Amino acid sequence: MQYKPNIYRQTSHIVGFTDYLKPPKAFPVNVEELLWRASMSPRIRGHPFHLVPKVAFMFLATNQTSNVKKVDRNARMHPESPMFHERRIPSQEVEWGKVSLIEAVSRLLANALLDISNQHFVLLSETCIPLYNFSTVYSYLINSTRTFVEVFDDPSSVRYYLSNHTRITVDQWRKGWAWFAIDREVAIESISDRKYFPEFLKCKGYCFPDEHYLPTFVHLKFAARNANRTLTWVDWSKGGPHPMEYRSPNVTAALLSSLRSGYGRKCEYNGRSTDVCFLFARKFMPDTLDNLLRLAPQIMYFSI
Repeated sequence: MQYKPNIYRQTSHIVGFTDYLKPPKAFPVNVEELLWRASMSPRIRGHPFHLVPKVAFMFLATNQTSNVKKVDRNARMHPESPMFHERRIPSQEVEWGKVSLIEAVSRLLANALLDISNQHFVLLSETCIPLYNFSTVYSYLINSTRTFVEVFDDPSSVRYYLSNHTRITVDQWRKGWAWFAIDREVAIESISDRKYFPEFLKCKGYCFPDEHYLPTFVHLKFAARNANRTLTWVDWSKGGPHPMEYRSPNVTAALLSSLRSGYGRKCEYNGRSTDVCFLFARKFMPDTLDNLLRLAPQIMYFSI
């Protein structure tokens, strides 16, 4: 009598649809496995269930996390709260100006993509603060028809240096600041990129890929959908390699009101002109936290 193996023996535990949708509780340690899992995307548009879209706030942070409490106090997401439970990405060595920065961002995006409810992805630092309350920020991002990656043509020596060592031509290079807000499609395509991302990894020195990779990638793949601007205010007026740092004496009602209005700037949102051009601002040092919490209810309408 020929033995026929029971092909159902290994399927005694059936994973239901609800369980399948939940992000893994333990994130994969192996980066290749993580990126492969995160790159999966349904081919059918829409969802056969009620999905409440979420915004993933991703922090590329040092050990100082004071302002993370401020960014997330209104959303109840500061590091001590349950909202950060099992959401901390294991640290790896990251060096300013080097390719380890874009590798870190890729890991952040991949982990956030594991939750299918995350539809928009915002990169922040520990020195970032919100300029509007959570409901305003959420509505602005969820309802936007554009992604927000700053992209501009910068004929610098860095670009020409990189072009000599990669297959990316001089005319393809674009630059922009690292702080972005992108949708799920752009995020998936970015962490799945095996054409341009490896070219940036060839750089062994200070080539500042965090200011070049995503702007170049979005310019080449998603130019028509991008707003070509960042949602994070940064003051470069003093020059130098780093932006202005805000300290406690700087934080006044007048400053926050000016930042909220973008110092009188106008921009486009869903085809209309608006003065709400920035949702976040940096670099606010840890000693600004008390002033920010005191002014938040009256200026930014936070419920503290």
